[in-house]
Amino acid sequence: MKSAQTLKDTDSYLALQPEKVREVLEKLRQTIKSSAPEAEEVISYGLPAFRYHGMLVYFAAFKNHCSFFPGSIVEKMKNELKNYKTSKGTIQFTAEKPLPAALVKKIIKARVKENLNKKKILSTKKIK
Repeated sequence: MKSAQTLKDTDSYLALQPEKVREVLEKLRQTIKSSAPEAEEVISYGLPAFRYHGMLVYFAAFKNHCSFFPGSIVEKMKNELKNYKTSKGTIQFTAEKPLPAALVKKIIKARVKENLNKKKILSTKKIK
């Protein structure tokens, strides 16, 4: 069996997961793709991820839960995420209680905006 570190793509990563987890993560993947169609799907740090003007989000499966890694937006949306276990930049969920698509879309839109704003700020600093 391949380790997550040697995987080449998200399909390979998902193929290693139990069916119920794979289905939930595939739905999460499709929601991310539809919310940020220009984002590039990559494997980074052995995890499925999306890149759009910088890293956008990661997701992963663990023994007892799944995680979605949207970064600093977790703190900004803490009220909307109160039903999930969160920590710095991470949202934990289970196959039995996946993240709602509407919430994922909102997170992705906010992350796209953050990355574009960061890119804009960096480009204006280079001009000076």
